[in-house]
Amino acid sequence: MSAVSETGLASRAAAHASLVAARRLRPAEIAFWLMPIAGYFLFPDRLALLSEIAILGLFALSLDILLGFAGIVSLGHAAFFGLGAYTAGILGKYGWTEPLSGLAIAALVAGAVGFITSFLVLRGNDLTRLMVTLGVSLMLAEAANRLGWLTGGADGLTGVMIGPVFGVFEFDIFGVTAYWYAVGVLFVLFCLARYLASSVFGLTLRGIKGNSLRMAAIGAPVNLNLVTAYTIGAAYAGVAGGLLAQTTQFASLDVLEFQRSAEVLLVLLIGGSGYLYGGLIGAVLFKLMHDLLSDLTPQYWQFWLGILLVVLVLSSREGVRGLYLRVAARFARSRHPGRKGGAA
Repeated sequence: MSAVSETGLASRAAAHASLVAARRLRPAEIAFWLMPIAGYFLFPDRLALLSEIAILGLFALSLDILLGFAGIVSLGHAAFFGLGAYTAGILGKYGWTEPLSGLAIAALVAGAVGFITSFLVLRGNDLTRLMVTLGVSLMLAEAANRLGWLTGGADGLTGVMIGPVFGVFEFDIFGVTAYWYAVGVLFVLFCLARYLASSVFGLTLRGIKGNSLRMAAIGAPVNLNLVTAYTIGAAYAGVAGGLLAQTTQFASLDVLEFQRSAEVLLVLLIGGSGYLYGGLIGAVLFKLMHDLLSDLTPQYWQFWLGILLVVLVLSSREGVRGLYLRVAARFARSRHPGRKGGAA
């Protein structure tokens, strides 16, 4: 065997080992995923809020696949969230009560629409993408309003019936099953997204986000990867919407409104994009701030939330993650004043 081939095999083995290591849960990540268990025991009377956090976290994760990894900006991501919600809700209303298959169908519908619209979204620059995604969301919202015989229109979709999870765990009035159902789906899809992010596909997306022309020059199928990422993000958002409809047994026009798209974008900006956990951390912080500020000042909670968001964005462009990295770097420099540069 020649030295060149041995070097190639060694580099491939090193790359494979790094990918395997990247897919393993680190101690901090294990501690993060133990938090839902602690939350169940510490806040048994706030399970509805915790379920909303899990669903919002999954929705933000779907946007992170587009924005954080593929660099696709969107102001109409609620289109796929709403599609998933109405799909799961309509299925439950007309006899398809099995929840997991309902989520799968919601993901297929949202992913199919995402695939079809991706060819429009990926044409042009960021401003064009913003306008196209917003236009698609507005059109779907108006369609849901007009098709009142199917969606319930302005009154909302009522009469949704969802069967037991795995045929055993029935949805109860205390929200126990809904909570563990939402957390379980979030964990499974997060692990799948983490696997994709550390795969060749995820690394290619990062390269395209950094410099699409260079990636195209070395032979990477740029458009195919972007279409795939957009479809996956749409399917994830559809699952999040389906979860909301199944756990609340209701769907209304607000799942398709612009406010929901703006809200999930704020959540991702709070937590930081491009590392998957940003959407989850942002969902926790956003919901807690929302709950706390609305209790303190019901009329002006959005004003104080806006101030906090402005301060956070001015302090760090990468949200909470960037703020943490800056503090960690300063702490490292204070411990080792002789070193030039921050923490590794």
